[in-house]
Amino acid sequence: MATASTEHQALQSEKLSLSGMHCAACVQLIEFRLRQLPGIKSFKINTATHNAEVVWSAEENSLKNIISAIIHLGYGALPSNQSPDEFEKKENKLALWRLFIAGFAMMQIMMYAFPAYLVPVPQVDGDLTPDLDKLLKIASMLITVPVVGFSALPFFKSAWRDISNRHIGMDVPVSLGILLTFFASVWATFRGGVVYFDSAVMFVFLLLSARLIESRVQKKTGVALRVLTQLVPVVAQKLVNYPLSREVESLDAMSLKVNDLMLVAAGEHIPADGLVIEGQSECDESLMTGESQPVLKNVGDKVIAGAINSSGAIIIKAEKVGTETHLSSLISMMETAATEKPAIVLLADKHASRFLSLILFVALFTGIAWCYIAPDRALWIAISVIVVTCPCALSLATPGVMSAAIGLLAKNGVLIKNGKAIQTMAEATHFVFDKTGTLTLGKLSVVNQREQRHAPEAESTAFLLASGSTHPVAKAIADALALQYPSSLEMTVQDMREIAGGGIEAKINGRLFRLGSIAFASELTRETFSVPLEMATATVSVLADEDGVILVFALADALRNDAVETVKKLQLRHKKILLLSGDRDEVVQHVAQECGIVDARANLSPADKFDIVQSLQKSGAIVVMVGDGMNDGPALSLANVAVAMGQGAPISQTRSDVLLMSNRLSDLDFGFVVATKAFRLIRENLIWAIAYNLFAIPAAIIGWLEPWHAALGMSLSSLIVVLNALRLYLLPQPEHVMTDNLI
Repeated sequence: MATASTEHQALQSEKLSLSGMHCAACVQLIEFRLRQLPGIKSFKINTATHNAEVVWSAEENSLKNIISAIIHLGYGALPSNQSPDEFEKKENKLALWRLFIAGFAMMQIMMYAFPAYLVPVPQVDGDLTPDLDKLLKIASMLITVPVVGFSALPFFKSAWRDISNRHIGMDVPVSLGILLTFFASVWATFRGGVVYFDSAVMFVFLLLSARLIESRVQKKTGVALRVLTQLVPVVAQKLVNYPLSREVESLDAMSLKVNDLMLVAAGEHIPADGLVIEGQSECDESLMTGESQPVLKNVGDKVIAGAINSSGAIIIKAEKVGTETHLSSLISMMETAATEKPAIVLLADKHASRFLSLILFVALFTGIAWCYIAPDRALWIAISVIVVTCPCALSLATPGVMSAAIGLLAKNGVLIKNGKAIQTMAEATHFVFDKTGTLTLGKLSVVNQREQRHAPEAESTAFLLASGSTHPVAKAIADALALQYPSSLEMTVQDMREIAGGGIEAKINGRLFRLGSIAFASELTRETFSVPLEMATATVSVLADEDGVILVFALADALRNDAVETVKKLQLRHKKILLLSGDRDEVVQHVAQECGIVDARANLSPADKFDIVQSLQKSGAIVVMVGDGMNDGPALSLANVAVAMGQGAPISQTRSDVLLMSNRLSDLDFGFVVATKAFRLIRENLIWAIAYNLFAIPAAIIGWLEPWHAALGMSLSSLIVVLNALRLYLLPQPEHVMTDNLI
């Protein structure tokens, strides 16, 4: 999967499967250390899939050294084509044993600690004699040894790794709290004083339990992303001597080349994006588009890699292969989005390490201060400060919320390409819609054709111009003329170009022609053209040369079934709705009236749309722009969140933050609901973590909390934010959601 770049030096990239990561601090440490290696240009970890993408200079480093550096940090790393499942199974089994021993020890040790809590040690003639008290303490110590020596070992290893790399992670205060509690209790066992073996064991058990739940939640939220990565076809059946024979050669799907012919039997995955050249079948594209029903494929239809051929055998001609396929692009964009964090989360992550350092200093000075107040309590209070303020809750669960939101939306055909779009969409104030292909189906059909002026080969010229564009209007004209005027394929074409918001221009047989809007054609003809009365409410496109308009096409487009409902839902959520279109005013106002949109503007160029969005932003608006055409590119680039339709022009998809692969506008509203809920959960988690620490730190400093209180509070605070993230799954699912639950 390595790729090369020839800028100044050879660059290589590779995806790695990582294992052994437990929390955000692990991600921070690996990224921090790897970026310090020579030749590393970028290194990003996807917390949902535990995959990492690294780009490095081949002249300065090697993949072997990069993997060795990760292993040296105490984590597992393999190239993405090698599964770390065996390593993870071993680690999971070991984690369950550690949890079992800690839980068993906690139950036993409570029996020995209970009498000391209920009956303080009196004189020799009391209920609990000093000898019996010491015996119970020794028994507690012996039970604690396997917990500290085995169950808590991962915390100590991580802490030592962090300290060795001059990095303070969450396991540093955790380990310090466990060790100080244990050894101070050992000292008190033989020299006299209060012991907290039960607190140390409880702390380890609760922390292991919380991390086990976090790990399960993390896997749950990453399922949608992992399912997509597992869809990448492994084997392809390449036709060797077609059409003379149907002999096939099995080869790695990544080895296919453009124009290769493949035989795909029923039940197999499509190995590459391509075109059906023989056969008929139905393809299940649900995991890429969110469309639950199989899609009929005939000769000439396009198929996408990763889809499942449900019925008959088909022969496909490859158009995009390997990492260039639609599926590979989806995986890459989703993994990129999952690694990005909203601004509020970046702020918390930025100060997490500083917060840990500050807490250690606070604990030290608290212990020194209590040495003058109550020396016998100084150490325990300092330990309580360390344990209770461990900022697990501050860094945990946010990655879970993000990956859960991205996976949940992907399940419904909404692809988040930019993780920051979650926060921005949640805060959006204005939704701006294009018309053709967005509010309408974009499947225009020519309902009326009129000859304005006779010209030789006029229809053939129009067909040739229209077939050079992916715009819905051009495609409709090309479809209407394709069968009637195939002679256009033999005409000489020069300097064909598409002008955004205008149409197509080219020299055909030495003469300049334009096909597109009336305004665009008028620039060439320099004459005023009035739309015929019978075409007043239709979308009109004209063919013209320097002498004037030749053909007039009236096109009709149906409104999407969910357009009206989507607009109404957004309006009920107090969002301002605008309709911006390059079409004529009569057509635009007709669509706006059907959808209930008050602010509708027509006859707009791409620059006009750009200016309107910019004006809204200057007034303080947060704009979500939804479009599908080439003329939406500039406005999409400027919008706070750019949403493109799955069937839209490539340029609009490239410049988008969110892609509606399902082509359902109703999913836009669902995306807004999920983004709002996700961002609310993130804020709740951060507010809870901050509020907890604001209460816990002073309480520990003034001596209100015992070490076992601190252990319980710290573990429960982490568990609360993790469980809070799961509330995202309580959102009602759209009716069209796939029956196969990915999550």
